Amino acid sequence: MLIDYVGVKEINGSLIVIDGVKGVSNEEIVDIRLEDGTVRQGRVVQIEGERIVVQVFEGTRNISLVNAKTRLTGHPMEQALSPEIIGRVLDGAGRPIDGLGDIFPEKRANINGTPINPVSRVYPTNYINTGISTIDTLITLIRGQKLPIFSGSGMKHNDLAVQIVRQARITGATEDNFCVVFAAMGVQKDVAEYFRKSFEESGVLSHVVMLLNLSNDPIIERTLTPRCALTIAEYLAFDLDMHVLVIMTDMTSYAEALREFSSSKGEIPGRKGYPGYLYSDFASLYERAGMIKGHEGSVTQIPILTMPNDDITHPIPDLTGYITEGQITLDRSLQGQGYYPPVSVLPSLSRLMKDGIGEGFTRADHQALANQLFASYAKVIDARSLASVIGEEELSPIDKKYIEFGKQFEQRFVNQGFNENRDITESLDLGWELLSILPRSELDRVDDEILDMIIKSREKNKPQNAIH
Repeated sequence: MLIDYVGVKEINGSLIVIDGVKGVSNEEIVDIRLEDGTVRQGRVVQIEGERIVVQVFEGTRNISLVNAKTRLTGHPMEQALSPEIIGRVLDGAGRPIDGLGDIFPEKRANINGTPINPVSRVYPTNYINTGISTIDTLITLIRGQKLPIFSGSGMKHNDLAVQIVRQARITGATEDNFCVVFAAMGVQKDVAEYFRKSFEESGVLSHVVMLLNLSNDPIIERTLTPRCALTIAEYLAFDLDMHVLVIMTDMTSYAEALREFSSSKGEIPGRKGYPGYLYSDFASLYERAGMIKGHEGSVTQIPILTMPNDDITHPIPDLTGYITEGQITLDRSLQGQGYYPPVSVLPSLSRLMKDGIGEGFTRADHQALANQLFASYAKVIDARSLASVIGEEELSPIDKKYIEFGKQFEQRFVNQGFNENRDITESLDLGWELLSILPRSELDRVDDEILDMIIKSREKNKPQNAIH
């Protein structure tokens, strides 16, 4: 039996309060019919006896306290799913906005997802080649991993996201079973158009599902966007056995929308005004990455967030770092020097990297090279600090070597063109070439056996650049 509840007790921002409601469930979707016949959707976010609080997706403007009619649908928010969803552009609530018509669903799924049984998870292996040397060599992205990008306001994380979407390739995947789900939250219209145009011009839009929530869209829709994106990714991965890369930008916009929503409900704020459940809310999104036994597909996540005031201890990057398996950190000073992508190597890491590289995955010398590059670049920072005190002319010969290595490392390894796609072999070879600037005695993170093998290989191909 369908029941319409006439009238609204209270309106507060995007929330409405209705009394006398029975048999309702938390997160249930409701239809709200206005006096002019238009219908808006909302979801139940709070239940107190027979009083419910409903979050209206399209906002509460023109909703009458007297004549608005509310009807329970009996189900939570669901996403329409079909194989034809690949290549489509959707709004933040998962509805088509590309003018190609509605999606005729094969199934509908709860956007809140179903927790993955830890016992059924498959440990992530096999690297994803992004074509970016710093990421592929030093912070390797592994299939099924969640690896965020920590950026700052005004930095080139949007360009980096576009480049990763354009170049990403999973080992063992083909064009038929690999796709990207791209979710943009709270972006300006010109930024959304930049994403769409970039994907169209590079020819990758045919295997990308885009969800665009603009800055002038309701903030409530913003809280749905990552959930809709991940629901689509799970369908493609675990129903259609595809390898899915999910890129979500900007998680800071999502967190701020969550803070505004929490404040409107009158909840007690936590750190910096964010709700106390921000950690568990982030976890409910990030933990939807992975692989499941019995399924060929995988979900890999790259959430992008801008750190307010470039503060890595801010609650958003801080809590994200607890949940995810490492981070890629961008550096404003590198961008100021004209380097792209401005990846800050030392504070970046990939905790699952060790299990997806080496012989059988990338190359046998990959781990040793990564260890040595990290160690050598750390000494570059020390040498630069010393030079700022006593002057570069007073440095020891070995410190001057490190200064030269650091300069070449940033100019040739960290820095690469927006359209430059380096394969893993090219990146590894370039790493060894840069290490040849240093004396062999300084390469203390590499076994002699590997060094001898690299020296012989380089003497055969480029004897003038051999490690000495």
